[in-house]
Amino acid sequence: MGRMTASSGRRVLLAAPRGYCAGVDRAVIAVEKALEQYGAPIYVRHEIVHNKYVVQTLEKKGAVFVERTEEVPPGNIVMFSAHGVAPVVHEEARQGRLATIDATCPLVTKVHKEAVRYAAEDYDILLIGHEGHEEVIGTSGEAPDHIQLVDGPEDVDKVEVRDPSKVVWLSQTTLSVDETMETVDALKTKFPGLVSPPSDDICYATQNRQLAVKQMGAEAELVIVVGSRNSSNSKRLVEVAKLAGARDAHLVDFADEIDESWLEGVTTVGVTSGASVPEVLVEQVLEWLAERGYGDVELVRAAEETITFSLPKELRRDLREEAAALVAERGGSGTPVA
Repeated sequence: MGRMTASSGRRVLLAAPRGYCAGVDRAVIAVEKALEQYGAPIYVRHEIVHNKYVVQTLEKKGAVFVERTEEVPPGNIVMFSAHGVAPVVHEEARQGRLATIDATCPLVTKVHKEAVRYAAEDYDILLIGHEGHEEVIGTSGEAPDHIQLVDGPEDVDKVEVRDPSKVVWLSQTTLSVDETMETVDALKTKFPGLVSPPSDDICYATQNRQLAVKQMGAEAELVIVVGSRNSSNSKRLVEVAKLAGARDAHLVDFADEIDESWLEGVTTVGVTSGASVPEVLVEQVLEWLAERGYGDVELVRAAEETITFSLPKELRRDLREEAAALVAERGGSGTPVA
């Protein structure tokens, strides 16, 4: 990639860290390993991660994405996405005679376990998150009688609990840190005895990517976030950039979605990507900008990330054989794939 001289004044601030977090990396590799070990098709309930390019790439390799468990023919393998699923979905898979691979991000699993624990202790659980998001649906399903959703500070007035002394808040892992704490502060004003989770629910990667954008936002007139429209953490990066001082910020899946008019009067462009975005898409954006005179790239490093997660334990078993056995043992039609 070419670089222009600093005297031109135009530059790119490139966020670090950016792109894949450990949970996304684990989930994507899990699909690839399953296809390699068991052959196509591997069914995946919902998008494995919220990124158009990743989904399209895995589809070409033989992954089949479905929205409902019952769409998977008996005797096959279904993988649960990184966002997690409710217990009822595991039961649906058992009833459907399916072998399963759980690719839920371990940090999402942590929130699920917190929900189960506090429900067992009869707490009212206030789950901060966005209605309809897969992660929220999965967490709520762990304790539906104890959990109520709080979708931002504006929802706080509507919240009612049985016992103000037994209330705890949890959160979706991909939210804006600042907005979440604004919601928590409002909840604490209403419920002074509100209990906080033992550790922060918003994942380290979400926080680190937001921190890098905050650092670049004060200097960059324009921030380009690479990510898909259904990616919560990517959309939050756009919001964080604007709050940090960027004059403009946009979310794009691919470089060809960038509008050249965004560059009018812009000296400094910030570039980052959501936690489910492969680096190749960022490289394409950098090339696009370099071709238009923004070839001087400076790294804005907010944190170092060394966390990795082991692959789902189910990948160590013969799941095709398990799936076939489920059909044979429970009877009924099915077309197990050899």
